[in-house]
Amino acid sequence: MRKLTLTTLTMILVLFSTILFAQSPKKVYTLADTLRGSLNAERTWWDVQRYELSVKPDYNDKSITGSNKIVYKVVQHNNGNTRMQIDLQEPLIIDSVLYNGSSKVEFEHVGSVWYVHVPAQKLSALNNVHIFYHGKVHQAKRAPWDGGFIFTTDSLSRPWMTVACQGLGASVWYPNKDHQSDEPNLGASLTMTVPDTLVAIGNGRLVFKKDNRDGTVTYQYNVKNPISNYCIIPYIGKYVNFKEKYAGEKGALDVNYWVLDYNYPKAKTYMPDQVHKMMKSLEHWFGPYPFYEDGYQLIDASHTGMEHQSAVSYGNGYKFGYRGRDMSGDGWGLKWDFIIIHESGHEWFGNNITTNDLADMWVHEGFTNYSETLFVDYIFGNKAGNEYNFGIRKGIRNDSPIIPPYGVNAQGSGDMYPKGGNMLHAIRHSLNNDELFRSILRGLNQTFYHKTVTTAQIENYISKRAGYDFSKVFDQYLRTVQVPAFEYYLEGGKAFYRYSNCVKGFNLPLSLKKEGIKTLKIIPSQNWQQVTLAKGQDALFAKSAIEFMYYLQAKNTK
Repeated sequence: MRKLTLTTLTMILVLFSTILFAQSPKKVYTLADTLRGSLNAERTWWDVQRYELSVKPDYNDKSITGSNKIVYKVVQHNNGNTRMQIDLQEPLIIDSVLYNGSSKVEFEHVGSVWYVHVPAQKLSALNNVHIFYHGKVHQAKRAPWDGGFIFTTDSLSRPWMTVACQGLGASVWYPNKDHQSDEPNLGASLTMTVPDTLVAIGNGRLVFKKDNRDGTVTYQYNVKNPISNYCIIPYIGKYVNFKEKYAGEKGALDVNYWVLDYNYPKAKTYMPDQVHKMMKSLEHWFGPYPFYEDGYQLIDASHTGMEHQSAVSYGNGYKFGYRGRDMSGDGWGLKWDFIIIHESGHEWFGNNITTNDLADMWVHEGFTNYSETLFVDYIFGNKAGNEYNFGIRKGIRNDSPIIPPYGVNAQGSGDMYPKGGNMLHAIRHSLNNDELFRSILRGLNQTFYHKTVTTAQIENYISKRAGYDFSKVFDQYLRTVQVPAFEYYLEGGKAFYRYSNCVKGFNLPLSLKKEGIKTLKIIPSQNWQQVTLAKGQDALFAKSAIEFMYYLQAKNTK
């Protein structure tokens, strides 16, 4: 197997993290950013219960006609405020709005924000607005990185349509409350009318297929579980299907594979092998797949891949690695399909556990990045997992903090991937108790099952379950660009050590291990400390070994 050079690998990793979520630290946020990213009076009085979305895309005209029935619950006295903020990005246009299926209501808009004027409503009332819209739709130029509707062709020049809109927002193609904190509690349906020569697929399960006898056919899909707006996605093309039942932790899981017809022969053997290994390893570490009611689908896509809930996009070319490249540089990344494992990992972190604010996106990407390490660990062994995690560290840039400003729909540094994964690996090594660590990961998915969260909730949960306050560790890796230094020297049978280049109070415990030598656990601080070494423990203070297990700079000061 030919290995990439360090220079080539580093360039690939930096490019990968750059195109994922580049966020300028000097960005000036606008009113539009605030309206999209904050919870204001026009958003907080109502809570989305369900979306019933119907669309008819026009491939030739690159436009869309559709409607979205938003069922909502009144959760706050609106104190005379009878406006709802609905998000729908230009150049799409709202044509009309029906309140509770009967009366038309007025609306106005500023840019991509539409204010719908509804009657006064009682607390706890369940009502709906049915929004009809149309127009040219924003097209993605480099999906999934920049986002938008994708009108393209397959390799046989046949129409192929889908959407990728994380970050940019689902309002780029349908009207909704475009804020991560409010998922439809009772799920969503997606009804698609397409040419009868094509097949349409959505999230969850097929409800019906109807031949309209006018050259079009209508498909409706439904998810029962809460779902992020950006995860509701149509896939339209020359698809064929094969399916199976996977024996998972909660019983038989319906698994559907949707592939372009000419990919069927290779997909039939390739996809199930990777999906079985993914399910077995990630259910072990994270707990049961979170959406048994809706099933799991893996679907050919024209872009690289996305974590669309119960309808995962796949565009990795049926190659191991990331499009045939090893993201770790150590060979382990070429033994499995990066996109199937990574995007499916989001079913637990991103889809099951979703952050309220986009700024806390490390919870999605850091944990899912670490799911790659856990997968390698489970399938190929602990040594392989450690080597993979160390290898992806080369992609960390420390260009800006992982957590950016809140309330403006801001995305932090792409370091949320490899640095987030390395932080979690460091915490795991510091605990030196894989059963405890595994119980924390599974506990997160159980405690925050189908919920939206803040980073504080996740950080506090880990500290509480670990029985140790990791708050300064999170501050160090999530909120600064400093790489902490572990300074040490050996003298007279003792080890002297401290932390520097770190936040005040940084206290990551180090469990120093080597086969045949008694493990030594220390908790360095910014003050020099010392410990008397047992026989052979001086060998534990090796720069390369310490840096291999922990993301820090080890410095022997003598």
